[in-house]
Amino acid sequence: MSDPHQALQASLQRARHESSPQQILDLIPYSSFIGAEAKVEGDGVLYWLDRRPSNIGNPSLPAIHGGVIGGFLELSAAIEILYTLNVELIPKVVDFSLDYLRPGRYKTIYANCTVLRQGKKLVNVTATAWQDNPDTPIATARCHFLISK
Repeated sequence: MSDPHQALQASLQRARHESSPQQILDLIPYSSFIGAEAKVEGDGVLYWLDRRPSNIGNPSLPAIHGGVIGGFLELSAAIEILYTLNVELIPKVVDFSLDYLRPGRYKTIYANCTVLRQGKKLVNVTATAWQDNPDTPIATARCHFLISK
């Protein structure tokens, strides 16, 4: 396939058919740089970020860099749109708001996303990250993405 749009659509269809959101993550170089992974679990997609020395922001705690946590949540929200919705284009960030609630310790970070509203042009998504317990999040994000021209 020489058309990149057709190649993307084929990749998205294959990932959905095989229940493998990881295939979409594998298309994004930043995903492998930070070590983001995803799998279908229950009714949704579980995203996680294993501990990695290059993701440390504060070596004295040690804690994961806030920018890595923010990038992970933004990436997870975008993959959620690509995997769960029938979109034609790569979602583009319009607005991203992030609340840091606790330090992201040097251990695995998990995340889940919820599509709150899908319009013709915009999608609103929340993303929540935690480590030990989903009831004690370390960060939450509200994301608005443009999904049409």
